[in-house]
Amino acid sequence: MSWRGWSPPVIRKVSPTLLCATPSCDENKAAARAATSSPRSDSVRSCQPGGRPTLPSEVGIIICDISNPASLDEMAKQATVVLNCVGPYRFYGEPVVKACIENGTSCIDISGEPQFLELMYWKYHEKAAEKGVYIIGSSGFDSIPADMGVIYTRNKMNGTLTSVESFLTIQSGPEGLCIHDGTWKSAVYGLGNQSHLKKLRKEANLKPVPIVGPKLKRRWPGSYCKELNSYSIPFLGADVSVVKRTQRYLHENLEQSPVQYAAYVTVGGITSVIKLMFAGLFFLFFVKFGIGRQLLIKFPWLFSFGYFSKQGPTQKQMDATSFTMTFFGQGYSQGFDPDNNKPNIRICTQVKGPEAGYVATPIAMVQAALTLLNDASDLPKAGGVFTPGAAFSRTKLIDRLNKRGIEFSVISSSEV
Repeated sequence: MSWRGWSPPVIRKVSPTLLCATPSCDENKAAARAATSSPRSDSVRSCQPGGRPTLPSEVGIIICDISNPASLDEMAKQATVVLNCVGPYRFYGEPVVKACIENGTSCIDISGEPQFLELMYWKYHEKAAEKGVYIIGSSGFDSIPADMGVIYTRNKMNGTLTSVESFLTIQSGPEGLCIHDGTWKSAVYGLGNQSHLKKLRKEANLKPVPIVGPKLKRRWPGSYCKELNSYSIPFLGADVSVVKRTQRYLHENLEQSPVQYAAYVTVGGITSVIKLMFAGLFFLFFVKFGIGRQLLIKFPWLFSFGYFSKQGPTQKQMDATSFTMTFFGQGYSQGFDPDNNKPNIRICTQVKGPEAGYVATPIAMVQAALTLLNDASDLPKAGGVFTPGAAFSRTKLIDRLNKRGIEFSVISSSEV
């Protein structure tokens, strides 16, 4: 998912400079507005949903266009970290990554597009390492709660964590839920080009990550979670892809035991399951064809049954919306042999936060950037292209998020 159109929070007294690359008020030109703190101001703001600028006059603005590499270079040269929120990233992301690397600038984005994220790794990881810069994708709601949630669960288990299932629950108020159509577009193009992602992974020819303990079985769509008293369906965001890449990195570079992971979203009763499965099949049929993708993108409100719109949520909807991600993990106590025994430890943790797209995402993104600036000694020694978990597993990011409304907690832990 690619959250677009939000207004970043004020960043006060940030040094070195942070550049926030956000959608231009004229999206047809695919421009990015980059706001930086000027000598006369210690705050950074950007565009609100709908393209209404809220920048005070004393804050400098650089107008960038992906068709003009020099403008991106000019932006990157003035920052230590660029925060890129312009999606879908498959169209607008790579020029920003390239400009940042060439100019020795780190970059953080909020992409939830596995094809883009994995392609950036294969194309630019070595170049970023040579420059000593950090390119960290999926640092919004996709996929910091999931990726850091698995790491938090591992750190809180008194033993070896071997597998985790997460269940996302969205709570909304009386006016319901609405999501900006930028996320919808990313999903349309992502699912419509699944063959390209499969080809990319096949060409990578990676060695399988070892499985510790019993293999995690995937639940059927519409399965019932008795712990949460709700039916669930597989979560189709980038979380699984991101967590798997993190676990590969932690295993290959830090020699940590890899964790299996599966992600689901709760949907309530069986009636909701039937409706969503019908809508999902309808969606998957349409994304296979060019004309179908055009219709889906042109009429997001119609084809998503009102959940996605070009306007995004209202302020009242955002104020009344929150999320809870519950993690059920299992593993082995110290000295217990995973080869010949069933897991003997269970743990349940949660990540709770405010509205995902316009509130939790900017919080996560800005705290990731500040962690990158302030916890440099705890980052991977060399630069490169990383997932949030790979980059921040040894930093204080979770502590920072806890202080700002995205809360990590242990619900229960028991030895069987």
